[in-house]
Amino acid sequence: MKGVVQHYSWGGYDFIPQLLNIENKDRKPCAEYWMGAHHNHPASIVNDDEIRLNDFIADQLSQVLGKLVAEKFSSLPYLFKVLDVRQMLSIQVHPSKQSAGKAFDEENKNGIPVNAPNRNYKDKNHKPELMVALSDFWLLHGFKNEDALVAILEKNDELLFLKEIFQQKGYKGLYEEVMLMEQSGVDSILKPLVQKIVPGYKNGSLQKESEDFWAARAAVEFCKNEHYDRGIFSIYLFNLVHLKKGQGIFQPAGLPHAYLEGQNVEVMANSDNVLRAGLTDKHIDVPELLKHVRFEATIPKILEPVSKHKTFASPAEEFEIQQYRLDANEKLEIQTNTAETFLILNGSLQVNSGTRQQEFKRGEVFFVIAETMFSIKALSEVNLFRVTVP
Repeated sequence: MKGVVQHYSWGGYDFIPQLLNIENKDRKPCAEYWMGAHHNHPASIVNDDEIRLNDFIADQLSQVLGKLVAEKFSSLPYLFKVLDVRQMLSIQVHPSKQSAGKAFDEENKNGIPVNAPNRNYKDKNHKPELMVALSDFWLLHGFKNEDALVAILEKNDELLFLKEIFQQKGYKGLYEEVMLMEQSGVDSILKPLVQKIVPGYKNGSLQKESEDFWAARAAVEFCKNEHYDRGIFSIYLFNLVHLKKGQGIFQPAGLPHAYLEGQNVEVMANSDNVLRAGLTDKHIDVPELLKHVRFEATIPKILEPVSKHKTFASPAEEFEIQQYRLDANEKLEIQTNTAETFLILNGSLQVNSGTRQQEFKRGEVFFVIAETMFSIKALSEVNLFRVTVP
């Protein structure tokens, strides 16, 4: 299978090209590698000829997906990606399935083209996400608990006025206060805070464990002409999470979050619905985002890394990630019940199915249809990701 590289401005220049063994002479940002059947950017199946994955599946739905998955979802239910986050992503939330379906139809009724830059809903699906870090990975993940939130407001004089609002109006009142504030108010509050922290960021004295580091980076990257991005408030209000290589985390609909730095593999329901509220050059719709936010404390649940084989499960019914670490000459027997996608992150392997034998190496992807028995033999040490429907 051949995926699609997305050249979003926040992407890195080297990780994805090196993984895929392709040149990037023009130094285009390579942010995401899509390995799925989303209608906007479908991968291709490459055998004797090349066919788009969504067409390949539609032509023989039950045979490819298996009867149960075909009846339940009627298309490949997951979208598998590799991400390289060089520059922090937007503050964002994904809608529930019910909300997405209703809003998608509404935007259609209003005549907004699906690929219009001001379009919020690209499809009718929700977008729960499960990721596994391929490096040190930093992200914002839901609201801090009450004690931690009050502590950071008390620590910063510029934000102290928010303590009373939080104590009176809770998470919803607090977040609406900063996200719906007039821009002049945002500027007057954030300007002294930014002026205080940016020198430490520039001289290297701030550490990534500090919210100040990321707030200063956001100010340097996104704030122009004395106007300050209100997304900076979220850096202080949300949990700052540091994942070590191999650790994972799940993000359900309604959980506000933002990726800050690092590489990962990620699987989600087959959707491209993202509502944004700052720290981005893409379309921002704060009122729409606020309709979908879970205004509650979040305790990050970090999924621990694999030693030999691990299943990264989640509450989502569309997907799970399995990771295998194989020694040279180690074999693996697999029986699929539905369509599965395999990515070789490191090493090389041989796939044997009946009389067919094929070799795959680092960065290559293969797609296996339902009801297939096959074996894998590692030709070297292998790090392999497998995405399936639980």
